[in-house]
Amino acid sequence: MNPADLGLPVDVPSTALFTDQYELTMLQAALKAGTADRRSVFEVFTRRLPEGRRYGVVAGTGRVLDAVENFRFDAGVLRFLREQNIVDEPTLQWLASYRFGGDIWGYPEGEVYFPGSPILRVEGSFAECVLLETVILSILNHDSAIAAAASRMSVAAGRRGLIEMGARRTHELAAVASSRAAYVGGFNSTSDLAAGFRYAIPTVGTSAHAFTLLHDSERDAFRAQVASLGRGTTLLVDTYDVAEAVRTAVDIAGPELGAVRIDSGDLLLVAHRVRQQLDELGAVNTRIVVTSDLDEYAIASLAAAPVDAYGVGTQLVTGSGHPTCSMVYKLVARARSGDAKAPLEPVAKKSLGGKLSIGGRKWAARRLDAEGVAETEVIGTGEVPSELMDQQLLVELVKGGDIVAREPLDAARERHIAVRAGLPLSAMQLSKGEPVLPTEYV
Repeated sequence: MNPADLGLPVDVPSTALFTDQYELTMLQAALKAGTADRRSVFEVFTRRLPEGRRYGVVAGTGRVLDAVENFRFDAGVLRFLREQNIVDEPTLQWLASYRFGGDIWGYPEGEVYFPGSPILRVEGSFAECVLLETVILSILNHDSAIAAAASRMSVAAGRRGLIEMGARRTHELAAVASSRAAYVGGFNSTSDLAAGFRYAIPTVGTSAHAFTLLHDSERDAFRAQVASLGRGTTLLVDTYDVAEAVRTAVDIAGPELGAVRIDSGDLLLVAHRVRQQLDELGAVNTRIVVTSDLDEYAIASLAAAPVDAYGVGTQLVTGSGHPTCSMVYKLVARARSGDAKAPLEPVAKKSLGGKLSIGGRKWAARRLDAEGVAETEVIGTGEVPSELMDQQLLVELVKGGDIVAREPLDAARERHIAVRAGLPLSAMQLSKGEPVLPTEYV
């Protein structure tokens, strides 16, 4: 059974109010003007990556599909809109039967993206598409930011394990989404049980300093934990004196002790000392887990340390300094009339300050070099060049309102690891730089 099928309190009956008021007022005006039925194409993209970042990571696509499916104006929602006088009665009647019946194409979850990449393309009537703007952007901007930070941390960690443990550093619902996005970006497990229940992400956790402080001595605390959880547990050894705690831990659990966790101090120095001590005590297979406000740079600085896994919280769930991706949702094409056969015409915003948009329904492909390494993100509005047909990036997600591309979360995670491996080596550098692939418009 898929745990997601069980539902959770984090789910809501409807996502229809996860929107801004002007989506509904635009709908009302378009209905009155007779333009609401015009066939339209909206695209999600970002004009730039966060400063210094070399690639972005698409995450949240599965949650977007759930949100679109649950975008329903039930009686309670309609009553609220009526009581607050948000829109008029004809608009409320239209909303009562709302079901998205269009098509959605997008980069598959776990794929990387660059400035201008048409990450998501939403097609249908103006009325049905415009309502989805805010909920789509809120999911993709948040989840992609977390996944990008997770990916950088995954690169820094190499083959060592990564534990997401940021639930206490963000909103309780954002924590579940963050765990999911971190898993897509390369993390191995989470401490958040709601995320484990909802998305089947492996969960981990043993004890905090409070458990040690509860007992009359550290020895009593360790003895109680081992008696309850077994010798393979992870003991927290920095409540008092680390060296003494390690000796006590091995004395109680023996060489079968699963791991020790270090949560403070000079992690590089302490990890080396603890590893030496464990080996001298015969606990050569006992792992070392480090926590304490880690980010990708701190993880990279510990590359030479005998560390087996990292636990990351605050910096991960805040996007390591970039909590959003600045994605936008723009109308890029629309029909001149409500006739289903009316041809699409490109439209684009013209403005100063770097907010120009490029009109037209777009495709995207990734050109590879002779060695199969990605070298250019190619975006166009006409025919796809024959040499790029097999390198197209957008896949069909929703067809005629029906979701056609649900997949296990592990598929997105594995895709990201594979796609990242196909980027130029400079993509793995943590130092600030330009996007690793240029964007070419044809």
